[in-house]
Amino acid sequence: MSIELEKQILFEDNHIIILNKRSSQIVHSDKTGDVSLEEMVKHYLKTKYNKPGNVYCGLVHRLDRPVSGVVIFAKTEKALVRLNKMMKERQIHKTYWAIVRNCKIKEKDTLKNFLVRNEKQNKSYVTKDVNKGLYAELDYKLLAKSDNYQLLQVNLKTGRHHQIRVQLSNIGCPIKGDLKYGFERSNKDASISLHAREIEFLHPVKKEQIKITAPLPKDSLWQWFEENISND
Repeated sequence: MSIELEKQILFEDNHIIILNKRSSQIVHSDKTGDVSLEEMVKHYLKTKYNKPGNVYCGLVHRLDRPVSGVVIFAKTEKALVRLNKMMKERQIHKTYWAIVRNCKIKEKDTLKNFLVRNEKQNKSYVTKDVNKGLYAELDYKLLAKSDNYQLLQVNLKTGRHHQIRVQLSNIGCPIKGDLKYGFERSNKDASISLHAREIEFLHPVKKEQIKITAPLPKDSLWQWFEENISND
């Protein structure tokens, strides 16, 4: 388990560890009973540093199971408290890449909606009732286009449940493989083509600027888009 996890590590020091999550992995334990990334990190730290007893590992943020990309864990309570505060104050900047169905959209735009969450369905919806919904905002930019798909770069201004998935679906651009939000068929590996590509923030202890880019999934379409991104 530890050897396999080492291949996913993008950054590690005494305070934090940043990984490239695979689409099949759960970040935190759930009702499936599958081994979580959090448990894998604890095992890795215990084994690598020969730590007795319980190992500290604080989860800073989550990614949906079918989503891949950057995830931060804190190795100390001090780092977790500071990172949680930074996350709340929107001082941790996350950039996502999404492969969506070809649709007629602007090359750049800001999407603003109010979202309501259905707990039973584990799904969010756009609502016009501002009293019921939570405000959601994101910016997107078109990076590349193929015959059937488009690659969008997405920057979140808010952090709502399934926000990117529901807001892109709402403009007629569901994410490839995302059956829950209107794409026609699933991806073979049960992923959706949404990747937390980059994260940038001030180190919670060292106060140095950290910028981490997560390699894309090993998939021919992702690789095609990486090679054909417009530099305009």
